[in-house]
Amino acid sequence: RRERQRFVDKNGRCNVQHGNLGGESSRYLSDFFTTLVDLKWRWNLLIFLLTYTVAWLVMASMWWGIAYLRGDLHQAHGDTYSPCVANVYNFPSAFLFFIETEATIGYGHRYITERCPEGIVLFLFQSLLGSVVDAFLIGCMFIKMSQPKKRAETLMFSRAAVISQRDAKLCLMFRVGNLRNSHMVSAQIRCKLIKSRQTPEGEFLPLDQCELDVGFGTGADQLFLVSPLTICHEINSESPFFCLSQRSLRNEQFEIVVILEGIVETTGMTCQARTSYTEDEVLWGHRFLPVMSLEDGFFRVDYSQFHATFEVPTPPYSVKE
Repeated sequence: RRERQRFVDKNGRCNVQHGNLGGESSRYLSDFFTTLVDLKWRWNLLIFLLTYTVAWLVMASMWWGIAYLRGDLHQAHGDTYSPCVANVYNFPSAFLFFIETEATIGYGHRYITERCPEGIVLFLFQSLLGSVVDAFLIGCMFIKMSQPKKRAETLMFSRAAVISQRDAKLCLMFRVGNLRNSHMVSAQIRCKLIKSRQTPEGEFLPLDQCELDVGFGTGADQLFLVSPLTICHEINSESPFFCLSQRSLRNEQFEIVVILEGIVETTGMTCQARTSYTEDEVLWGHRFLPVMSLEDGFFRVDYSQFHATFEVPTPPYSVKE
């Protein structure tokens, strides 16, 4: 079949765009910090550079303006004349004084004199404004760098899901794995079935979401993810796949969204990895190849067989049949 549009890509990206917000777009400005963190890196760096550049130029212009209004730019700075800022004769020297003050470099050549109250007030304002800008922008960059999105890329899902018998029950199964040695604390997995349907009243529900039980009642959805695990959904009378058979699978249109959540052991931040399986990626009558082997004193995981499956005898009928 031709690949159809997904609700969630294999890499976990959601194919949903919000449009025609109208006046609701002002909500982004009310939470400007989160909006800034959510932007792409290139926009963050651009805002970071522009904010500091504009702030530096404005503050340097204010120092130059004070020197200009007092006439310090045209006077000789000596024992007979006390300027607002010593050794500030033009805009470059005013800019250098601002940078020395803001970065606490303090070369000692330029300094504020005690006969300039407006300079003292501007110095206090500059210190407060610099602290606020540094806290806002550096905090934003730190949070963006520490986001656990990259950690989700080391969590693997099998390319396909399989349907076969386990313990004499027909089950839908897929495999998850963790490529890092660091653990995912309190790892939990959830599954959603995305399928359009029509209610008995005639209402059409596009992309209706239905929960797939992967062991919520038994605690099997709480994972100890130190080695690849096969997640199992038992197809029974309460399952949305109760009437699904090998033949009807060819004509179905659905998408299974898998959500794996956990706490990154090294940072303590919550991480979420997502993937999805369409009806074309569900293999009837298949089982995953084993990837664990026992060696001298440890267990080895062969990730080259992580996605591999093999056929097993499986009834082509639905559980209802």
